[in-house]
Amino acid sequence: MLGPQGGGGIPGRVGLAFGGDYNPEQWPEDVWPEDIRLMQEAGVTLVSLGIFSWALLEPEPGRYDFGWLDRIMDLLHAGGISVDLANATASPPPWLAHRHPESLPVNRAGSTLYPGSRQAFCPSSTAYRSAAQALTLALAERYASHPALVMWHVNNEYGCHNAHCYCDVSAAAFRRWLERKYGSVDALNEAWGTAFWSQHYSAWDEIQPARLTTSFGNPTQELDFRRFSSDELLECFVAERDILHRVSPGVPVTTNFMVPNFKNLDYWTWAEQTDVVSNDHYLPGWEAEPHLELAFGADLTRGLAGGAPWLLMEHSTSAVNWQHRNYAKTPGQLRRNSLSHVARGSEGAMFFQWRAARAGAEKFHSALLPHAGTDTKVWREVVQLGDNLRALAPIEGSRVESDVAIVFDWDSWWAVEGDGHPSADLRYVDHARDLYSALWRAGITCSFVRQGADLSGYRLVIVPTLHVVTDAGASAVSEYVAGGGTVLVGACSGIVDENDHIRLGGYPAPLRELLGVTVEEFFPLRPGERVHLTTDAGEEWTSRLWTELMTAEGCEVVASYSDGPLAGHPAVTRNSFGSGTAWYVSARLEAADVAALIDRVVEDAGVQAVAAAAQPGLEMVRRRVVAAPGSDRPGATYLFLINHSDTAIEVAAAGHDLLTGDTYDATTTVAAGAVLVIDESAPADFEEA
Repeated sequence: MLGPQGGGGIPGRVGLAFGGDYNPEQWPEDVWPEDIRLMQEAGVTLVSLGIFSWALLEPEPGRYDFGWLDRIMDLLHAGGISVDLANATASPPPWLAHRHPESLPVNRAGSTLYPGSRQAFCPSSTAYRSAAQALTLALAERYASHPALVMWHVNNEYGCHNAHCYCDVSAAAFRRWLERKYGSVDALNEAWGTAFWSQHYSAWDEIQPARLTTSFGNPTQELDFRRFSSDELLECFVAERDILHRVSPGVPVTTNFMVPNFKNLDYWTWAEQTDVVSNDHYLPGWEAEPHLELAFGADLTRGLAGGAPWLLMEHSTSAVNWQHRNYAKTPGQLRRNSLSHVARGSEGAMFFQWRAARAGAEKFHSALLPHAGTDTKVWREVVQLGDNLRALAPIEGSRVESDVAIVFDWDSWWAVEGDGHPSADLRYVDHARDLYSALWRAGITCSFVRQGADLSGYRLVIVPTLHVVTDAGASAVSEYVAGGGTVLVGACSGIVDENDHIRLGGYPAPLRELLGVTVEEFFPLRPGERVHLTTDAGEEWTSRLWTELMTAEGCEVVASYSDGPLAGHPAVTRNSFGSGTAWYVSARLEAADVAALIDRVVEDAGVQAVAAAAQPGLEMVRRRVVAAPGSDRPGATYLFLINHSDTAIEVAAAGHDLLTGDTYDATTTVAAGAVLVIDESAPADFEEA
């Protein structure tokens, strides 16, 4: 199966998944047969069903109405379409809040959030949990053996609107979580540094969630409340997942993540609990190069899956409805977006939703079947994509190749953006994206790993803003470099421990020996301010947002500040450590300068572009069939070439294009906006066949 331990496709399916959320309950039943016919025309193979159907499935407590769901499940099966069946717990019905008002979430200011939208529940509420588990059991007992069922879909986008609840029920649950973690109030006081501002606690009952207060809150309390909130929602998922595992063993269970821009859940801990890692991804309309953000999210999702295949559960055929300005996708963008996810490990392309809604808050959200029907740009591209995904069946279960890893850490994301820090402009994901984008433009594919992971399989490791560093995390990086690896560490790393306490003696304390530097003070820049650096090769680089006063201690100085308050001081360094090399960059460089730095670092590490010299706008990714029992072609490779530019690009590549059937001996031209997926077996193999 898919997921952290898996290596193939979804059990019971052959080929890549194509389809999306299907909400037949929003339409008259006489529309359903037409839906099935059009799904077949488009090549739909999988739909997610029942995600927001709780109020119809259980119109009053304990009384279930499965008749309509029975009928649509049977129709889908008869039409050859598989079902990812939701347990419908994402949005409780109005009767739950009416009977149990204590089940509603409360925001940080103490205001209750009421029904009328979605996810109106407190994750700690026993009333919500009991009702959700009862519904899950009823659905599992009814549909566990239904022939259309290939996967269970628990809840939906956990924490999208209720990640943090501050009610009294949550307060009690938070105290229980803290007691399990620390064991005693004295240990909590030490971890939270409560001697500061007279915050010392004498009993568990005195402790509150990180509610709105008079000034900056306790940073460790805030960090622990974020950890608790992620864990509390995860408890909901695990309880419902376990019911499904018990009643329908062998059917994988998923829940859809929201990588890369969702800060509130630590998806490393979540991924460990899912059978199939799946993700929802929507392009931010304000991005000048949205394909870079898409690739970042897809690679991070694959990292969460442990490098195994994963599933794109939702994206949009065109515009969404929830941004300030909802831009339609340009011709061909639907296809390029979808196949970029597939290139980076997804076992298909799913969308929200099948038929564009005629009512409700998402009625202006695009769908596979638009309001205007089938004589439309969107529908024609949907049908084309269905054909493409059928043609790509040979890549199912293959793995993405990568020599570079990026350490991504939710604790650091939470902590570095807390109150009372040197600069509110230092954003965790922005720094990671800067470094990732430079690698993408260099034609280099990245994997993502968590802090403390085994790094031995990579030529190069990037560590952007590892603000919270554990002893194990620091040791993993140091041991990797000592063994011959190359690492690039970004600014503001190695600053605090897991309790958000400063690591004393000079930053980046546990990494100082590795990097050969000591940072004594931060020098954040004002909005719009720039300072310049001069490299050892005479190049001029520019920094924005951030600089650091540091001393080189045996390392090589690659670049120094040439103006501003730190003129003459080191800015970028390179240190030999054991058999490897450690780079440190204390500045937030402009994009062109990040690219120049990355060029030097990848050359140092011996990392090569995927297929050829990188060219602007050309995405290059290779998937390889893992040599395992049952593999039809162990070791076979598939090169994805996606041209996001408006000009044709010639690439050195040989093999057979799965999408067009064309064969190339040495080079190929990727037309503007085009996609090629080249089976890199020798052309002669195809001639003999």
